[in-house]
Amino acid sequence: MLVKTFGYAVQGINATKITVEVNINTGVNFFLVGLPDNAVKESQQRIDTALKEHGYKIPGKQITVNMAPADIRKEGSAYDLTIAMGILAASEQIPMEKAGDYVIMGELALDGELRSIKGSLPIAINARQDGFKGIILPASNAQEAAVVSGLEVRYATNIKQVIDFFTGEKDLPIAETNLDEAFLQNIESIEFDFSDVKGQENIKRALEIAAAGGHNAILIGPPGAGKTMLSKRLPSILPPLTLEEALETTKIHSVAGKTGRTGAGLVTQRPFRTPHHTISDIALVGGGNNPQPGEISLAHNGVLFLDELPEFKRTVLEVMRQPIEDRVVTISRAKFSVEYPASFMLIASMNPCPCGYYNHPEKECVCAPGIVQKYLNKISGPLLDRIDLHIEVTPVPFSELNKQHSSELSKDIRARVIKARLLQSVRYEKEKKIHCNAQMHTSHLKAYCQLTEAGNTLLKNAMERLGLSARAYDRILKVARTIADLDNSKNIETNHIAEAIQYRSLDRDGWAG
Repeated sequence: MLVKTFGYAVQGINATKITVEVNINTGVNFFLVGLPDNAVKESQQRIDTALKEHGYKIPGKQITVNMAPADIRKEGSAYDLTIAMGILAASEQIPMEKAGDYVIMGELALDGELRSIKGSLPIAINARQDGFKGIILPASNAQEAAVVSGLEVRYATNIKQVIDFFTGEKDLPIAETNLDEAFLQNIESIEFDFSDVKGQENIKRALEIAAAGGHNAILIGPPGAGKTMLSKRLPSILPPLTLEEALETTKIHSVAGKTGRTGAGLVTQRPFRTPHHTISDIALVGGGNNPQPGEISLAHNGVLFLDELPEFKRTVLEVMRQPIEDRVVTISRAKFSVEYPASFMLIASMNPCPCGYYNHPEKECVCAPGIVQKYLNKISGPLLDRIDLHIEVTPVPFSELNKQHSSELSKDIRARVIKARLLQSVRYEKEKKIHCNAQMHTSHLKAYCQLTEAGNTLLKNAMERLGLSARAYDRILKVARTIADLDNSKNIETNHIAEAIQYRSLDRDGWAG
């Protein structure tokens, strides 16, 4: 008897329908074909033991399981339940009239318990598009998949519940999520607030500009000056995720298996990823035998924070150059390629030298001549070219630390950032793939960053006197455009240019001695 059940293979952040065909005939053997990997091949032992625990068994006949299309590699243990239901139906141990209506996926424990799978959100999205009535998943994946409307998301904790559903003995519960309520529930939740930071008003201003224009930034200063503390509070002033951004972000985290373990549904807050400096280039960008999203994709629509930037391996930093520019990562293999979104804000921090006290107002730097420049040279020019704001952080004096009044709240800064982003969304509504000032190309500068004669003169004099490089020119114009938006000014004035110039510290001749 031939029976078909259905599952999905996740590729990138999309899913492809997999038809599991089970045929039982005379003989004694078990064939699993259709390009399965080792985890799929080992499903026979898991299925056999799980079924015996609940009074069922794999029949002692010739069983052929084909996973079509056969040219797509099937990876992971998520097909255990799909194959098990097909075997039970083909051996007539259970009726399967409803099998064609549902996608069935889940990993089996030896006692029949269902364990979570990766990619349940893209699977649910594609199941709805392919016309399935519903999907049957482990309970830990239900809330995530329930984000998709127009699809029955049924869940179970063990295989016996799924069997009872198909035999008609018991019904499976349906997971329901109010998408708008789930989206709005935690959208305003803030873990770290700028009001906790004493002093550093100029640094807060720089990060407000970075948030308003989507600019990459690097903070340079001695140990204990507050670089990490300030960076961790950046997400609190970024505009809230839109529903579209939340769904796209959740898909990436779902594929990486970062949501199913917690039972969480929609990702409602902008990601803030902080990889350690020992990270490999594959872990940062993504890849592996079974390509998975890396840290830069997990930071999509959020912030990637690289603490102690010069301590990262140079090869790791260099692989970020293309994703920062293109805002997408393409991972290619001999037979296929996958694409992951990677639109993130890069925030980095570093000491100015190995001892950490170069340019310190009180402590003396003990580094030998040329060491400071050598330390800075660990970061390549092309990478610095993609960082718009270079912010010098100085230690907070005791007089500021001892003040009792609280600083400005993050929600007040965020209100100004949102207002500036709205101006940019109107400005770029006809432009493709441009949503904020940081994403402008050189061709857009003529249209949106026109300067007055006084502004042109100021910029010309600054570049000559400070020894600014040519690459600083575009960055200064983009940052000045953002400062003007924060001031609700249609034109870029001289004071906007003057403020933007001061955020190019590392481009100045002689900054490192």
